[in-house]
Amino acid sequence: MRLRPLLGAAAGAALLLLTGATAAPATADPATAVPAPYEAVTVDRVGRIATDGTVTLSGTYRCQSSSGPAFVSSSVSQGVSTIRYGTGGTRAVCDGAEHRWVNKGRPVPGSLVPGAAHVEATLMELGAFSGLLPRFHAVQGQTVTLTRG
Repeated sequence: MRLRPLLGAAAGAALLLLTGATAAPATADPATAVPAPYEAVTVDRVGRIATDGTVTLSGTYRCQSSSGPAFVSSSVSQGVSTIRYGTGGTRAVCDGAEHRWVNKGRPVPGSLVPGAAHVEATLMELGAFSGLLPRFHAVQGQTVTLTRG
């Protein structure tokens, strides 16, 4: 079996989920409003950068269930650079409750400095249903402030 068509299908399905899952009618009636999303990830507005360059990012996540191991991964970029630096991953518990995540990573020395940065957090699982192909639960991009600490 060829892997490329499967990866293309998985990526297409993920895009459909990401673009349509959060849409809500503009004239929603509060009496019939849908409760908070069952699948969500947030990014705290402040991250830390230590003197040795270690970046600490955090936020919250919620997922209903998973058939395989689930994780919250994060990456950070700064300025006009298209380079994103991974900051690790946290094992996620998909029990419907809101949980905290904290990731730490040490990018190339001097690549990040205190100030504005863009963080992307992804809540995903490696599904047992399709080998090790990822299933994306939620993605969130957020502008943050990196502070010394």
